[in-house]
Amino acid sequence: MIHSLRFCLLTGILLLWAAALCGQRDDVPARATWGEELTEPAGTRITKAIAVNKEGFYMLRRKNEGALSNEQAYLEYYDTGMRLRKSEQLDLKYKGKRRDFEDVAMIGGQLYLFTSFNNQAQKKNYLFYQKVSKRLQASRDLVMISEVEAPNKAREGAFNLVISGDSSKVLLYSQLPYQKKDPERFAISVFDNQMNKLWSRDIILPYSDQQFGVEDYRIDEQGNVYLMGVLYVDGVRERRRGRPNYQYVILAYTQQGEDVQEYHVALENKFITDLAFRIADDGNLVCAGFFSEKGAYSVKGTCFFKLNARTKEIYNLNFKEFDFEFRTEFMRPAELRRASRAEASGDANRAPELYRFSLDELVLRSDGGAVLVAEQFFVFERAYRYWDGTLRFDYFYNYNDIIVVNIQPDGGIEWATRIPKRQETMNDGGYYSSYAMSIVRDRLYFIFNDNSRNFADDGSGRLYNFNGRNSIVALAELRKDGQLRMYPLFNNRDAEVLTRPKICKQTGSRRMMVYGERGRQYRFAELVFE
Repeated sequence: MIHSLRFCLLTGILLLWAAALCGQRDDVPARATWGEELTEPAGTRITKAIAVNKEGFYMLRRKNEGALSNEQAYLEYYDTGMRLRKSEQLDLKYKGKRRDFEDVAMIGGQLYLFTSFNNQAQKKNYLFYQKVSKRLQASRDLVMISEVEAPNKAREGAFNLVISGDSSKVLLYSQLPYQKKDPERFAISVFDNQMNKLWSRDIILPYSDQQFGVEDYRIDEQGNVYLMGVLYVDGVRERRRGRPNYQYVILAYTQQGEDVQEYHVALENKFITDLAFRIADDGNLVCAGFFSEKGAYSVKGTCFFKLNARTKEIYNLNFKEFDFEFRTEFMRPAELRRASRAEASGDANRAPELYRFSLDELVLRSDGGAVLVAEQFFVFERAYRYWDGTLRFDYFYNYNDIIVVNIQPDGGIEWATRIPKRQETMNDGGYYSSYAMSIVRDRLYFIFNDNSRNFADDGSGRLYNFNGRNSIVALAELRKDGQLRMYPLFNNRDAEVLTRPKICKQTGSRRMMVYGERGRQYRFAELVFE
């Protein structure tokens, strides 16, 4: 009892110290202004920030997400004071039939509601759009823009929307059903920003579904479509004999789908572990990602290349290793000694690499270079057997360090910075984990939930885990030279919510919308960067 009391007192003192720290520091390069506390409808949650305008912002709220019969979706509008001005439940019924909610998007300044309907008699799945008024009312005019084969409810196809960088073109990617081991099939349709169809094409890939998987798709302002996927050369999705058995493939559909090109990206004895691409202002593709010498789950450095959309030439192909200090920055002394011996002896199997980093962002520089942002993410499972023989499974979600890599136009690494973060939570899907990012002039800012003890210099050098307790929001400022500064931004207890970084969104050149909730209570804040 006495030990428990001492622990509670120490914890309380630490929390008060952290709150005081947040309030006293006037060097923090951002200020948060909180809106009023609101109460959400029972069983619902906000799932997406849809769009922002000068008067406020639109949010999507859902209930029974993904349920076949009773899913509900709501549109909400908040003003610049973060006050709820209007909330409307979207009507998913039409002529006595219920449609499935797909998405809400802002296109050409107009809100659109997208829904689908599976016609089991016709064995078709239809996609519709409806315009949504400023009063958040969906038009009664239902416009069908796609139909795909749907042999049964379990194999009804899927729809995905992608908007071009200048918001002038829309890509509708529709997954078509296919038999196992048959080539993957899909349809692509391109629209302008008034949702007028420009062209469409049904595509059958020259590979079976076991050999090839699409990972990303993009559209440029001319309406050209690019797909990127992974091709497994032997049809087995794992490495063999320590060598890569896969390569990245980019498929280009230009001239309204009439011109089809295929590009293969691979490097002997190196694993490209993650790759992303963007369409530059000149129409060429900029591709960047990570590579490893061990396998598909670790990172040794960056890969970078460009693809000339006119000549179809791949150029500036470059692989650069992270330096040893960067790969071992947060190792314990014993780990560092082992890594040093492996590096000195040239033992590639034991040489240090970064583990389980997922590429999140590829930001193009104005000079033709790029900035990569990645986060360490993995899930592990732990099983427990009860006395009666039944099993219980717990899932641990790990969202840890962020790495930012600044790549020069020729593929060289200008700098690489690692932002320390540890977020391990159990059985929650990482609901309050990960980070939100804003680009402000020549700086990058990241906010994430952190443990307040990480801002108390106890001399241990330990990175304390965020697990919902002792919780503050940390602000990481990354300057143009790669220098990192960390600040405690605010205490979640003072804000009376727990921040959800995955929902937060940059809303202006120096502004970010911050969202937090606790139970059924929620509120927004405007974060203004100096």
